[in-house]
Amino acid sequence: MRILITGSNGLLGQKLVAALRVDPEVDLLATSRGADRTPDPLGSHYRAMDITVADEVDPVFDAFKPEVVIHTAAMTNVDACELDPVACELQNVTATEHLVRASEKHHAHFIHLSTDFIFDGKNGPYREEDEPAPLSIYGHSKLNAERIVINSRLSKWSIARTIIVYGIAEGLSRSNVVLWAKSALEKGQPIKVVDDQWRMPTLAEDLADGCISIAKRGAAGIYNLSGPDGMSILELVNRVGSFFHLDTSVVSPVKSDTLGQPAKRPPKTGFVLDKARRDLAYSPRGFEAGLAVLRDQLAG
Repeated sequence: MRILITGSNGLLGQKLVAALRVDPEVDLLATSRGADRTPDPLGSHYRAMDITVADEVDPVFDAFKPEVVIHTAAMTNVDACELDPVACELQNVTATEHLVRASEKHHAHFIHLSTDFIFDGKNGPYREEDEPAPLSIYGHSKLNAERIVINSRLSKWSIARTIIVYGIAEGLSRSNVVLWAKSALEKGQPIKVVDDQWRMPTLAEDLADGCISIAKRGAAGIYNLSGPDGMSILELVNRVGSFFHLDTSVVSPVKSDTLGQPAKRPPKTGFVLDKARRDLAYSPRGFEAGLAVLRDQLAG
């Protein structure tokens, strides 16, 4: 199976690469902007590709002729999207259009990564068929990208929606809430954490497994792929502290609207995972089990 990954330098991208590069059933092509940042270089299995430029996408697809495309690349900093909607549109919508067109041409199964931020957070956890209502420019961009996929002429498509992906990987351009919490608590300085946002954090390895299962089973349609445990961001930080034996007395709860963030966040998201469990045998680890994976990797 010829699988092309976009965003291979990102957190999810690196986890997909780690799993697929040793899979005898897979011929992998990893793509990202700039040089390969994988710890063990991929050599001929890597191509630099700027997905915002159609003239860069088409030659890569024409040479490799992918059977499956896993599209992980995106502008995911919610506030940065709010402050630069043009860049957000280019990276999250226009780029998806280029990749969908190329995938149509090669009859590839297109797997698109999406987000809980397509919902307004008024009545989570959400099922796959619930009606989206994004609050932010980022949320709108990801929903518009979903619609490009759904309304395309792709021979097969899937959308994998996820929530707060955490884990460690080489040379990441940005951190994630779990690593931030651990680092902040280790410094022992006072931190403010919102207590009015509720999520289901997702271990990057589990998300990668879900995406690979979609590819190998040829599963079409929309799938929720998050962690199984729901919690407020405040509880998340406290659980990270408890797991790593760090003092959480430095944490003080605040409301989201006191932080002055440019983008609005949905208060309560979360996903119902029944469909993914049934169709994909998806079995994500609980939060503390995910933290144990992280701890072992940090120690290694």
